[in-house]
Amino acid sequence: MSSARIELQPAWLLSQKPYRETSELLEVLTPQHGRVGLVARGLRGPRAKQRGVVSLFRPLLLSWLDKGELGTVTAVEAGGPEVQLVGERLFHGWYLNELLLKLLIRHDPHPGLWDDYTLALAGLGGDAVEAEAALRVFEKRLLELLGYGLPLEDTIDPEAHFRFRAGSGFLQCESEADGALAGSSLLALHRESLSNPAELDDARRLMRAALEPHVPRASLRTPGLLRQLKALRTEA
Repeated sequence: MSSARIELQPAWLLSQKPYRETSELLEVLTPQHGRVGLVARGLRGPRAKQRGVVSLFRPLLLSWLDKGELGTVTAVEAGGPEVQLVGERLFHGWYLNELLLKLLIRHDPHPGLWDDYTLALAGLGGDAVEAEAALRVFEKRLLELLGYGLPLEDTIDPEAHFRFRAGSGFLQCESEADGALAGSSLLALHRESLSNPAELDDARRLMRAALEPHVPRASLRTPGLLRQLKALRTEA
């Protein structure tokens, strides 16, 4: 089997798992190679030099030997400062990673996804509205890149209300109808200009319904963990 050496490719770490005694299995997102699975030897243990470099939400520069389904890391460097996510924002970052792990197959690059992810992480560092808007815009762009884009158009009547049904798109309805979404909210999502609680709530409900056929919410761990955190805070 032929192999190729990849040198200093920008990468975001999506997940890492222990492998054998001192190694780890990494899943990373790269701009040119898409999602890549890698074995990083000697990454754990007291003598591991790169132990603190490889971490979530820190841009990396990775070199690896590409051979088969899993490549072998040959060098790793920090590509910039870590994006600082705390509290609920940390869960939001984990959610982005979980979406990518569920929806992307290895070695299938999607132009623009690297930039979309980078922008989403930056948005999570903003205020509450900016953070939630960043999540919704990322979800929308991800579905578009995978060929499941929503029929959001400037022709949507901002004064009307709509229901969304996967496979059918948007159907106009009364504002009091169950699941009704304001046309103005749909336009705000289309234009990526979500700016108030009503728009964000509509966008959240829409994206949850749009993602469900492709990645059932019950299969995601992060939303449940966040609910548990909020419940503990309420009890306290």
